[in-house]
Amino acid sequence: MSDKSGNNGGGGLRAGGLGTFDSVVMAVAGCGPAYTVVALIPALVAAVGLAAPAALLYGAVPMVGIALAFRYLGRLDVSSGATYSWAARALHPALGFLGGWAVVAATTLFVIASTTPTGAATLSLLGARPAEDGLLATAVGLGLFLLTAALTGSGVRIAAGVRAVAVAAQLAVLLVVAGAALTRDAHAASFSLSWFGLGHFDAGHSFTAGALIVGALYWGWDVTANLSEETRGGRGGSGLGGLIGLLVVAATLITLTVSANVLLGPDATTWADGGFLRRLGEAAWPGTGGNLLALAVPLAMVATLETTLLQATRTLFAMGRDRTVPAFLGRVHPRRRTPVAATLAVTAVTVTSLALVALTDRGVALLDDALMGIGLLIAFYYALAGLAVAVACRGVLLTSPGRFVLLGLWPLLGTAFNVWILEASVRTLTATQLAIGLGALATGLVPLGTAWFQGGRSYFRPRPLGPYGTGTAEDRLTEPLPAPGRADGRRDGLLSDF
Repeated sequence: MSDKSGNNGGGGLRAGGLGTFDSVVMAVAGCGPAYTVVALIPALVAAVGLAAPAALLYGAVPMVGIALAFRYLGRLDVSSGATYSWAARALHPALGFLGGWAVVAATTLFVIASTTPTGAATLSLLGARPAEDGLLATAVGLGLFLLTAALTGSGVRIAAGVRAVAVAAQLAVLLVVAGAALTRDAHAASFSLSWFGLGHFDAGHSFTAGALIVGALYWGWDVTANLSEETRGGRGGSGLGGLIGLLVVAATLITLTVSANVLLGPDATTWADGGFLRRLGEAAWPGTGGNLLALAVPLAMVATLETTLLQATRTLFAMGRDRTVPAFLGRVHPRRRTPVAATLAVTAVTVTSLALVALTDRGVALLDDALMGIGLLIAFYYALAGLAVAVACRGVLLTSPGRFVLLGLWPLLGTAFNVWILEASVRTLTATQLAIGLGALATGLVPLGTAWFQGGRSYFRPRPLGPYGTGTAEDRLTEPLPAPGRADGRRDGLLSDF
């Protein structure tokens, strides 16, 4: 007899493995501040010049609205599928599935596209010249990815310790260098509050161009929602950790761009071998700062690979558990309680894709296009989450000003921001980048249609999210958090200790 719960391995994920502090660390690691500084801050400075701090500040406001949406939706429905489950119950099952598919596609594409740069950053730290041997960089990056996948699949606690050390090290290095930059006498520009205003946005430095980059800079904190079933006090702890982590990353990046304005000015950017970060470090702390920041980059990239893999596998696990994708993907390891089948599937796709990319002449260019294309997927599922919380909690929005702002107005601002990013991206991305981003989303129509026409899937007949049963959305938002206990599977796919 088949397991009606869809767990296919007996029981669910291991409950209580993470705390709120772990969630904060996970959120920061997901954004990978040191990695994004190398990959995207030079582009942001080139796009908006001295207005980079303003772009980050104004971009953080609607993103906090999405983080609030994730927090409150997580209190209504604890699910490793996160947006996949919430949008299905609040909006429509097809939208929920496509939102979940967007998460899986974006995270998998990111892992594939970031593996070679991770190897290159590691080789640069060792004094090698990765630009001269792309295959070596890919091999080293793939080795680090496989190690990360093994730790992720094993569920060993040491992974959390390594992650905490990597996050603490990169944050400390970034903030120390930023602090040194702001206290030096020699600088290219004097600090000005106008950097946080709108005056520096003009025809050559548009806010739209900056917003497209900022949206990618802040991505990754939402991995905490996919780990809610494994977090103590998952009904509130994971969402709080994601919100705090996003604020920490925003503060770090804003401080760093201010220091870059002071020391380097708006035109001193370069993409070569992370040269922007090294140049900033040397200007802030001659002889030491550049090397410290170079050390932070591979730490950030490895930590980000891990959290991105976690997000992909947990979403895929939830889909397998609901049997909207092949049911074997919903299996968990009988002892470690990790989604071993989903982890193996993402690992296999990554290895196969990297092998194919290595054999093509445009391999590196395709990876760069993939990094740009995933912005479409991110904006899509973030917009769904912001809309879902407003719809789910519509019955309590007018009961107090706080609920109206935190459950309605602010998340909807985040939705509008991401819809705008989605529309602007379609107009500015190349045909290849659009094909990767929209094509990855469109492939989700195949498993969606297959699951839909098979019928009998409880996912397509979800319980409404919000007022239901004898309780209301307000009750669920304000009820005390239960104490963690032993994991136990249930028919509705949740764990009984949440």
